[in-house]
Amino acid sequence: MNAAAGDPFAGLRPAAFWRHLETLIAIPRATHEEERAAAHVVAWARVRGYGTRRDAAGNLVVRVPATRGRERAPTVILQGHLDIVCERDPDSPYDPRAGRIHVVRDGEWLRADGTTLGADNGVAIAAMLALVEDGAAAHGPLELLMTVREEIGMAGAAELDPALISGSVLLNLDSEEDATLTVGCAGGADTLVRFEAARVPVGPGEVACRVSVRGGRGGHSGGDIAAGRSNAIKLLARALSTAPGLRIASLDGGASRNAIPRDAAATVVVAAGDADRIAAAGDAAAGAYRKTDPDVRIDVAAVGAADDRAGVAAADDRAGVAAADDAVVGAARPADAWTAEASARILDLVAATPHGPLGMSADFPGVVETSSSLGVAATADGRLTLTCLSRSANDALIPEVTGAIAAAARLAGADVEPGRRYPGWLPDLGSPTLAAAKAVHERLFGSPPHVNLTHGGLEPAIIGARKPGLDMVSLGPRIEGPHAPGERLHVASAERFTRLLSALVDELSR
Repeated sequence: MNAAAGDPFAGLRPAAFWRHLETLIAIPRATHEEERAAAHVVAWARVRGYGTRRDAAGNLVVRVPATRGRERAPTVILQGHLDIVCERDPDSPYDPRAGRIHVVRDGEWLRADGTTLGADNGVAIAAMLALVEDGAAAHGPLELLMTVREEIGMAGAAELDPALISGSVLLNLDSEEDATLTVGCAGGADTLVRFEAARVPVGPGEVACRVSVRGGRGGHSGGDIAAGRSNAIKLLARALSTAPGLRIASLDGGASRNAIPRDAAATVVVAAGDADRIAAAGDAAAGAYRKTDPDVRIDVAAVGAADDRAGVAAADDRAGVAAADDAVVGAARPADAWTAEASARILDLVAATPHGPLGMSADFPGVVETSSSLGVAATADGRLTLTCLSRSANDALIPEVTGAIAAAARLAGADVEPGRRYPGWLPDLGSPTLAAAKAVHERLFGSPPHVNLTHGGLEPAIIGARKPGLDMVSLGPRIEGPHAPGERLHVASAERFTRLLSALVDELSR
């Protein structure tokens, strides 16, 4: 394709990087489904005679020999992850899980239409392959480390076989800020809260309706946690709590433990007239986010038999109350629901579960140090499960946050299951690799880079614990909304990123 034909990649430089990224975007590579992406890389390596190896977890390494004259240089590890977050708008015809991502050139950006783009972390894999193919790029021995299952708590890195890598320097290519070197990150801990209680049949005179939160911006629950965006699950519970005696049949929301929930929905049984009350409360709750999340809304519609609609406001011109569309009205009426008392405890539990920034860094002003996110709510087999991810750059603070979640659960009569934990990455401001990266950046671009601590989790924290002694720095191009539809990659920053990577690898092999 060419620019005239609408090719979003036409004319972009360096061509090899964009060619590899375009190929990767078309390969389905959801978490747990990375095999086709791994096979693509293995085939690429085989054609060039490079050795590959995988560990029991599925992590892949490609060993690239040094260019002439750099054989004695220390081995540098270039690292990124193969999987992506597969989010899509409900009405989007595209689906990243199937490799159907529609890329759009939008001024200085490449973005996905209605889905995630996969730049997180396709840019890392593309940059590695393009660097190796560049005949003008000098480097010592390289190990291209590509991990799996990063998007579910960096599970692949947590199971990394340390013998898979031998280098002493690691460059992680999963940062999302231009002109920035990341030298530390938050650790995290998952918590699962499981609520079970008595359910009773829905009577013929009870009104059933579907309450839906839609249109939230979402985002990464680390990098975007301080952006003031709504959490659809908590917004839903806030609206539902205004209807005394409401009974919950199901409550579901969120798509990923490390993404801020954009959508949520509950099927509930209410007294006649309470649907209006919920809709009005939804308007007020959504309105609180008009500056940071202007498109979020709460809709209420009837479920099941036509006579259920008596309790639902159906005026099309009322904000927040959806005319009962066919998909909702035609939905099956719930057979049973939790009691009003149990439903009230569920809503209290959601309200009390922490979400948002909880503490700021003393070393990096303006950076969140500690936070927690309620990422997923799911109803199945009469049980509600809440999935929370708590983060802190100070590992000693994690128990304080998970303890608060456990306390809320106990008060609601729910069970708590601790999930996996991963450590933080403590900054080493005296790192030789950091010093080299800063010098190279200033030489290339005429200004020093920003040195930062990220509140998102990064795999160097895990890899450094598995392989002590690594000197590590993370870098990348500017990516916005990496875990939400509309994810976009800044074109010029990607070109700068590839230049910085090539020059830094050269510098580290001298």
